[in-house]
Amino acid sequence: MNVNSSSTVKMPTAGATMHTEPQNGLGKDAFMQILVTQMKNQNPLEPMKDTEFIGQMAQFSSLEQLTNLNQAMNLFIGLQWRQSLSENADLIGNKVYWEREVNGELQSGEGIVKGLEIVNGELIVELEDNVKVPIDSIHRIEKESKTINEQEIV
Repeated sequence: MNVNSSSTVKMPTAGATMHTEPQNGLGKDAFMQILVTQMKNQNPLEPMKDTEFIGQMAQFSSLEQLTNLNQAMNLFIGLQWRQSLSENADLIGNKVYWEREVNGELQSGEGIVKGLEIVNGELIVELEDNVKVPIDSIHRIEKESKTINEQEIV
């Protein structure tokens, strides 16, 4: 497969992945600081009951596991985006026919795929005439062939 220098595949940036992480919640470090401060300032004559302490440690463990799960999900989503781009990279240089409905009006066209990008979690195909269409609007793909010196090159 030939890919000329004007073909592009845009990968999601690290900032896109970071966008899904919560920004204003208490993390595990804040929770641990609260727990340590509580233990430092407790009354020695009435220490925290062991069941209370075990309950707080279980909450801390749950918080840590949820944080790890969130990080793993963000990594998984990033890998899915990259996989989706690489799976469809063969479209670059091919002729596609697309059709979609915008505001109740049916639009259609065709063009040579110039690049792919992910916008708001959706894979977008950019055509040579700078038309951008969602990949699910493509209904036909043809291998672009060129004729040089009366010989067809696929």
